[in-house]
Amino acid sequence: MSGHDPVSLTTVSAGFIQDWLDALKLRCSPEAMVSLLQQSGLQTSPMAPNQRVTLNEIARLYQLAAPETGDEMMGLWSRPIRRRALQHLVTVQREASSLTSALYRFSTYWNLILDDFRLELRNEADEVELSLIPYDRETRPQRFGHLLMLKLAHGLLSWLGGAETPVKAVRFAFPRPDFAADYAVVFPCAVVFDAPNSSILFDSRQFTNPITRSPAEAAVFLERAPLDWIFTGSRAHTYSLRVRAFLYGASWQTCQLPDVAQALKMTPRTLNRRLNQEGTSFQDIKDALRRDIAIRALRNGTDSIEKIAFDTGFSAPANFHRAFRKWTNRTPGSYRT
Repeated sequence: MSGHDPVSLTTVSAGFIQDWLDALKLRCSPEAMVSLLQQSGLQTSPMAPNQRVTLNEIARLYQLAAPETGDEMMGLWSRPIRRRALQHLVTVQREASSLTSALYRFSTYWNLILDDFRLELRNEADEVELSLIPYDRETRPQRFGHLLMLKLAHGLLSWLGGAETPVKAVRFAFPRPDFAADYAVVFPCAVVFDAPNSSILFDSRQFTNPITRSPAEAAVFLERAPLDWIFTGSRAHTYSLRVRAFLYGASWQTCQLPDVAQALKMTPRTLNRRLNQEGTSFQDIKDALRRDIAIRALRNGTDSIEKIAFDTGFSAPANFHRAFRKWTNRTPGSYRT
């Protein structure tokens, strides 16, 4: 995932990972938790839900938290997932004769380990659905845990197939959160909330034949975890990410909705409608891109805050400061590394 990739540039809201942070606190001492956050580049004081975190910060926290907690799912489930469990899972997946077989192996593997829910595979002629069926219906779904499990299944299929596997739908058994737009960064489809069970659906007719993966390739996949299986970087994601990718490659400050609609071969009205169905708008996407470009410049560059303000289209630094605080609940200076 290149730093010049519009998906890797993307940030998500702090609310998106809050369930995970809450679970981590139960597995770590307060001192260890502070150390994990500091080493990951995250602030140690409570974050407001609308603050932004980068994908690299999430990946770094994962890579540090798994060995610290002795749990490769970092407190998300009632039973710790011991060291090397994911390595064994990848080894099992490498031997699958088809992507449907890989999903079957995925479900049977986790059903031997998990106490919180069972994975159920529905396999029909043209559709495959992997569902998480809780053993206790009264337990509140672990939102980040459900996301991580479904995305791990999708990420492994994409790795085995050599390209991102198309997804028909993703459903979650919890209400639509305020940060619902962040799910578009993760899943290449529309996401449904308040479903009976969390599940991911595929059109099995679009499955490719698995590529033979070597132990060395498996080691790289695991070393980069979770980047290659959570943030797969498809250009065929939702319309919001397609618009974002176009803006990033164009003169985004002056680019208007009709320009993007023409490039995507649809009318502005149709594009507006599809963005609305995904819970966003053209201006929201443009503002988010501007925000994320500014965050990257603050974290990785040496330009002054004033220059970054002008480079991102603000007529005065004061306007940039106001907008930045509205976007992130933080000052631009707090993002300096």
